Amino acid sequence: MSLLLLLWPLALIQRPEAEYPLWARRSLILLISGLSLRYWYWRCTASLNLDSSVSTSLSGLLLLAEGWLLITGLLPLWLAWRRFPDRRRDVQQLHRDWQASEWRPHVDILVPTYGEPLAVLQRSLLGCTQQSYPRTSVLVLDDSGREEVKRLAEQLGCRYLHRPERLHAKAGNLNAGLSRCDGELVAVFDADFIPQQRFLEQSIGFLLDPDVALLQTPQSFINADPVMRNLRMESWLLPDEESFYRWIEPVRDGWGAVVCAGTAFVVRRRALDGIGGFVEGALSEDYVTGIALRAQGWKLLYLQQKLSAGLTAESMEDFVRQRQRWANGTLQSLALTHGPLRAHGLSPGQRLAYLEGVIHWLNNLPRLVLMLMPLSYGLLGVAPILLDQRAIIELMLPLWGTVLLSIGWLNRNSRSALLTELTSWVLTVPLVVSLICNVLGSSIGFRVTPKHRQRSRGGWSWFLTLPLIVLSLFNLANLQGLVQQLMLGGRNGVGPLQLGLVWAGLNLLGTLIALRACWNPPQSDPSPWLSLDHTAQVVDSEGHCHPCRITAISESGVELAFSTEVPPLMHSSQLQWTASVPPLPVVMLQIQERQAALSWGDLSQQQQHSLIRWLFCSDGVWPERRPRREVFGLLVLLKRLLCGGSAPQPFDRSLVPRRS
Repeated sequence: MSLLLLLWPLALIQRPEAEYPLWARRSLILLISGLSLRYWYWRCTASLNLDSSVSTSLSGLLLLAEGWLLITGLLPLWLAWRRFPDRRRDVQQLHRDWQASEWRPHVDILVPTYGEPLAVLQRSLLGCTQQSYPRTSVLVLDDSGREEVKRLAEQLGCRYLHRPERLHAKAGNLNAGLSRCDGELVAVFDADFIPQQRFLEQSIGFLLDPDVALLQTPQSFINADPVMRNLRMESWLLPDEESFYRWIEPVRDGWGAVVCAGTAFVVRRRALDGIGGFVEGALSEDYVTGIALRAQGWKLLYLQQKLSAGLTAESMEDFVRQRQRWANGTLQSLALTHGPLRAHGLSPGQRLAYLEGVIHWLNNLPRLVLMLMPLSYGLLGVAPILLDQRAIIELMLPLWGTVLLSIGWLNRNSRSALLTELTSWVLTVPLVVSLICNVLGSSIGFRVTPKHRQRSRGGWSWFLTLPLIVLSLFNLANLQGLVQQLMLGGRNGVGPLQLGLVWAGLNLLGTLIALRACWNPPQSDPSPWLSLDHTAQVVDSEGHCHPCRITAISESGVELAFSTEVPPLMHSSQLQWTASVPPLPVVMLQIQERQAALSWGDLSQQQQHSLIRWLFCSDGVWPERRPRREVFGLLVLLKRLLCGGSAPQPFDRSLVPRRS
């Protein structure tokens, strides 16, 4: 009968969560909570293996790990009990209200940089200097002190500041910039983030309310993260951060506990001055600065509209080190005066919402316990959990079935149920190492994530792969031991050994997929490639027009699809597709049936800048993607594991979708 409970989530997921009244979400939260409590009661009273000291210890450890993950899994659900706003509905009205007012604040746009390639920084500065709102000044805060950065800033009409002492990392750099500014508002963009042309026009209206200190917008990305790209699952996976910006941040907005994400935000200068500027002495200066503003009584708002985009880490090693830095910074905040534990002026709900971000990183320790626990079946001959067929059908399947069916619906299609966990398999071990180092008082300092790098050859991230190789070998030995036990014991229905076999098999599969994800393919072209479907025409040297469609485009080239054979294109041919970009010269690279891969010819500075602005700064170019049907994605993933995947190349590139 318990399996009939699955009918309710099955009925709800037929429509998006946002289309239902609030009671639908709350009913599912109650259902998951009730099933979790029932499961937990059974775990505490009927599933512990107390036959020996070893089995008791392992069974107790597993119980604690499961209990922690159950509680911390329910926490974000109960935070979502409250109605939370979608401020996209308010943008147009607030813009009209602002236009009707006389308030035209000066906005200082700060772009901190420390060693990013000029091509990356140029994109950001082109977006910052071409804002449709005119009362701005752009200040490049260069902690690397490079002359070429100074020349680029001057060329694009930006102010330039270099501070030789480089104290307090990014927070110190931003505060140095504040000392040279006097605008009423401050906007901050990391050096790899590119604002759309109307970023400020869409944002300033929210600060008409004098109690609002900060407006945060989502982070989008113009390249696929390493998990997506290395597994060639760009069409099936969403970026790792998508769930945070499409669900967690809106939920926190409902509690007045918006997290400042360090880039793509606008803040009131008076509010910053009231807390002494950006909080120094913290690795996660953005997180702590937001809490400090909230503790002073200021409002922090979140606009769930993609108004900018940047670069995510390009190699798996950089991806993991970036997460380690985030984890260390968030954990470090617990000891700070402006951290979520010690800050005065927060309501209990706000404090809990901010602490949930800390708990997210702590969850890696019990997650590691779940990764290692199946080894006890085959290697030690100990079952850490006792169960029978009834417990599986009546307790486990209803709970985990409901969770798997509901998770994408509750998260508003910002993540899938199983594929999203791929990242956890790679991150768990290194993040546990970070947790231990943090407890021991040793943690990594601030380090800019490398961007826009070429790789002539593929390679492994060995500090990630070695633990996974060891885990895989142990899992293989564990499976062998389990099979031997099952063969000796015969078939006695579904019991602990059968559970151990399934659990160990899934663990082995997870570690093998994680290993595959740690292989970084060659990257001869570091430019991000975007997928789109846009009409265009190629004009050859004789003036003949050849209609086509753009299927992929980047700063380095373009891929076209023709309805007939690809015409012979000479070096003097040009591509036309929009009035905002002048015709660009193209050079043929490769032809495949009715498709052509071309590189840009020699572009003038005006042509290059126009191309960059069209690619990244146009309004509304970044779509809000939904995950595709997961069952097919899992099949594709198995194919990638068994057959591998090719490195990105013409007609088979790593693409990020862009609206036409």
